[in-house]
Amino acid sequence: MHLLGKIAVAGLAFTVLCGTGYGYANLRALDDVTRDSVIGEDGTAPGEQPADGSLDILLVGRDSRTDQQENPLPADVLRELRAGANGDDLTDTLIVLRIPNGTHDVKAFSIPRDSYVSMPGGKGKINAAFGRAKAAEAKRQRDAGETDKVKVNKAALTAGRRGTRQAVEDLTGVKIDHYAEVNLLSFYEISKAVGGVDVCLKEATKDKNSGADFPAGPQRVQGAEALAFVRQRDGLPGTDFARVRRQQVFLAGLARQVLSAGTLTNPGKLSDLIDAVKRSVVLDDSWNLLDFVAQMRGVSGGGIRFETIPVVNRDYRYDTDNPRATAVQVDPAAVKAFAARLIGTPPSSSKPAAPVTVDVTNASPKGGLAARVSGFLGEHGFAKGTTGNAGARRTSLVRFGADLAQPGAEVARLLGGLATQESAAVPAGHIEVVLGTVYSGPGTTGGGGAPAAGDEPITSDGVVCVN
Repeated sequence: MHLLGKIAVAGLAFTVLCGTGYGYANLRALDDVTRDSVIGEDGTAPGEQPADGSLDILLVGRDSRTDQQENPLPADVLRELRAGANGDDLTDTLIVLRIPNGTHDVKAFSIPRDSYVSMPGGKGKINAAFGRAKAAEAKRQRDAGETDKVKVNKAALTAGRRGTRQAVEDLTGVKIDHYAEVNLLSFYEISKAVGGVDVCLKEATKDKNSGADFPAGPQRVQGAEALAFVRQRDGLPGTDFARVRRQQVFLAGLARQVLSAGTLTNPGKLSDLIDAVKRSVVLDDSWNLLDFVAQMRGVSGGGIRFETIPVVNRDYRYDTDNPRATAVQVDPAAVKAFAARLIGTPPSSSKPAAPVTVDVTNASPKGGLAARVSGFLGEHGFAKGTTGNAGARRTSLVRFGADLAQPGAEVARLLGGLATQESAAVPAGHIEVVLGTVYSGPGTTGGGGAPAAGDEPITSDGVVCVN
């Protein structure tokens, strides 16, 4: 069974966050939640807290057929979830969530599971960081003479979580303050505990691999049905990226359900929710939930916005020996700039020393793309030039005179690593950007700046219909 990108389990982790913030009287009941030293003295402490006192939280969905005590899931549960007995150590959902200190909106962004990044052991897909670090630590433990399998596995799991956190920090430039991990069992139980989540599909869809079988239009999903909703990728335009969007819209709906539908004021539902969290969620052991309560009090269910990091190439052929092997190519510098802009901290990249005007031409079918990219570059210190459309071309290009090589390279980097060309035909003081049909950086799906029409960022203020 094809089980890539198993679930949008980050939604479950967010339920934990909402539950602790608004179910204050029941907070003590979560004392038994599983903890691990992902952050802190043993797990590398985060850097300075942002000036606004916000918290950056990594929500991780782990593709595992065990509970958080590493006991195998019952066969009947696996059958209902259409999951095979053999799982692996992939983290198929990665979302960074910024919780503000006050009443500001919550910001969140997804990292595609196949993002090709640098990590210990060499470059690879970011969802493999967990398994790599886990295997390396298990080997180190055994080489050091440890024979207790329970101790080896516990140390290896901690290393896997730290490795995932480090990979996300290296890619995004965001220092993670807290960590929440959920898996198959978490999703199944918590989605049922809250009474389901309202979603909407543009078209009817059916997929035997995930078990998805849904009509078009608004509907409520829970349990195995909800898992199928967020797990489906086959038959969807954009495949994995469509699934990321499903994850985001489900997460938004889950937050709305918890905060707006009386879940946390209903003793029965709240008890079910807390029990499900205690059985299936892992939090870092440095997380003081009492302090977090105060932080969450000014956050409303409608003030949550979800985006996706910019990518360079969704179909990146990274292995010359295996042309069928593909990944998602990302430019770490562009991702860092995107994250900094989204969460409200100054980007690390420097602005050009003197005002430089950038003219943007759209050679793709995406309406309004040139204006959005121009606005994005304006946010990074470049003067807005002309925008317009041109005949279709596949690839994108940044052109500039020899005296503007440095800011030209900066524009190319900010837009996801575009090709550059020196040209004496470009007017003095100007840089020209041509956006081709394969462009997928800021201003398009999941990129920085404004999103493409029909693919706006997901918010928790109402139900958004998706593919």
